[in-house]
Amino acid sequence: MHSPSDLFLFLIVILTQWSLTRRLLAAARARWSPAAARAAIWVAAAFNGLMIAAFALSFSFLMSRFAVPARTAQILGAVAQIWFFASTAGYLAYRVFWFFPDRMAKRPFSPVRRQLLNATGGALLASPFAMVGYGTLVERLDFGVREMDLPVPNLPPGLDGLRLVHVSDIHLSAFLSEKDLARVIDAANGLRGHLALVTGDLITSRGDPLDTCLRQVARLRADAGILGCMGNHEHYAGAEHHAEKEGARLGIRFLRSAAVPLRFGDSLLNIAGVDYQRFGQEYLNGAERLVLPGACNLLLSHNPDVFPVAVRKGYDLTLAGHTHGGQVTVEIFNQSLNAARFATPFVYGLFRQQGGSAYVTRGIGTIGIPTRIGAPPEIALLRLRKA
Repeated sequence: MHSPSDLFLFLIVILTQWSLTRRLLAAARARWSPAAARAAIWVAAAFNGLMIAAFALSFSFLMSRFAVPARTAQILGAVAQIWFFASTAGYLAYRVFWFFPDRMAKRPFSPVRRQLLNATGGALLASPFAMVGYGTLVERLDFGVREMDLPVPNLPPGLDGLRLVHVSDIHLSAFLSEKDLARVIDAANGLRGHLALVTGDLITSRGDPLDTCLRQVARLRADAGILGCMGNHEHYAGAEHHAEKEGARLGIRFLRSAAVPLRFGDSLLNIAGVDYQRFGQEYLNGAERLVLPGACNLLLSHNPDVFPVAVRKGYDLTLAGHTHGGQVTVEIFNQSLNAARFATPFVYGLFRQQGGSAYVTRGIGTIGIPTRIGAPPEIALLRLRKA
């Protein structure tokens, strides 16, 4: 567990699954013979055990320990997470829906009302599975372009209108094919960017096709080339050194606590990059040394939570990813609800603070559940503008 919010969500899932299983077995004992009910108990135990094992194998350290191929582990983990997410959401909605009718059980019985309630309850149980299906089959691959002006105080004239193509969180794995990534790269090349920027998570797990991903990313076309930083999944896979070395051979420069100044006309854009900054630890230690006085300073950081620290250290702009825009986002009363909000306030979009700006992209791929709901994948086209 990475945070108290992770533990809280985990406990909700466990308690919901326990309650759901208990109710199903109670119904089986009431309606079936003792032998059939005992068989149902064994089936339920085996099913839950398989789901827990499949979920556990999706963690990199267990995948490596048991020598499970990355693709197999990702598919098994996705099946388990879809079941846990959809069944938990459906069952909670079902229980909330039936709370008030249960409290009014003394009212005269109405067959029509009971049929309507049963049909509505069944629809609530099924709706999360339908929603996940749509997000997996349709929205997950609905790649779009998000154009945004980034306001920068005191932006040098030569940088006004500079076009940055920002790609992040590719996660080339079991749930994003090379063909789909090629579509993304082709679309990005149509944006005529002056500079292409990649902010980490090229793959998901050790054993994913990192070299294939790098070859596709190297096809990005921009006047000033391709720069990037590492994400947490490069770190988890132990692939940072290989990505840096092979990327350099292909023309992709990954900035690992390093900076490169680029001149556009008579103006300087200084791009700095850092490896993944873990939540809760001291952010950007020593990154102030990468700031170039007199230039517009842009920081590439996979983790967007560093933004306030970056502003204090002298960066004018921060580009990040990591959150996938929440990946599964629900709008309630004009508020976006998603798991990423438990980790950072900088989930998606443009943020401004004390003269600095940040853009957090939704990225391309998925992690865990291979679905996107309310957070479609995007290629970001960012134009620098004087604030």
